Amino acid sequence: MTAVAANALSKSYVGGVRALDAMTLEIPRGAAFGLIGPNGAGKTTFIKLLLGIARPTSGEVRVLGRSPEDVEARARVGYLPERLHLPGAWKPPAYLRSIAALKGLRDAPLDALLGRVGLSGVQGRRIGGFSKGMRQRLGLAAALLGEPELLVLDEPTDGIDPVGRIEVRDLLLQEKARGATLLLNSHLLAETERVCDRVGILHQGRLVTTGTLESLRVTANTWELTLAPGFEAEKLSAAGLVAVGGGRFTVQAGDAAELNRVIDRARASGALLLKLEPQSRDLEQLLRDAMKEGAR
Repeated sequence: MTAVAANALSKSYVGGVRALDAMTLEIPRGAAFGLIGPNGAGKTTFIKLLLGIARPTSGEVRVLGRSPEDVEARARVGYLPERLHLPGAWKPPAYLRSIAALKGLRDAPLDALLGRVGLSGVQGRRIGGFSKGMRQRLGLAAALLGEPELLVLDEPTDGIDPVGRIEVRDLLLQEKARGATLLLNSHLLAETERVCDRVGILHQGRLVTTGTLESLRVTANTWELTLAPGFEAEKLSAAGLVAVGGGRFTVQAGDAAELNRVIDRARASGALLLKLEPQSRDLEQLLRDAMKEGAR
């Protein structure tokens, strides 16, 4: 079953600006999905369509099997916006009670929720005196109210210090373990990589690639070998290995038989193999490569 399903979803604004172009995407329930791309790629537009804040020009999107405008669907979604506006004169419990009332929740454990996001002991303080990081934590607490089935988080660690980011990351992984689906939009690619198991890359309104992070990171037919000191570089080059530094080499091999032939030639030259793994790209390189493909 899918938590989010978009079919040929497009959105154009006045003046002919096409913010989203025929986007088709499925996010399975229970997945942690990272939506990444440069500024202006269409990420925020997609989130607005997903939440029913805006309507598509064409195509459709379904949330938990329902229309984004369906009241029951909305009650099962937790949302943390990028630009968070909080009532400065209010105190955290009053703010969370107002969100709980909108969701039809009674007797929500507000103190425990504030503790989960690292805001224990601030119940009596006014929100206007909070730092940016504290306000972000309060917004996250509001998104978590009612144990939503889908969490839509737009820059969830914005303004939060490095230690706080670790705490938020652990909290999100706990939510995923609970069975919640996560949709994460963040410019912090390292954080996205640590939380998400699937990603989609938007570029100029188009979804240029999507899939599991593991499958997208692997570079086809390229392997990386780490060798013990004492190898002869010239012989390894002749055997088909390309040095990348620090005793590491890459090799192109179409299948396991070819890979083993290259390794056998390297061993015959006196090299000792310490490590062998498929060459992979981090999320930053994956984004760069996808943008190059999308620009063609």
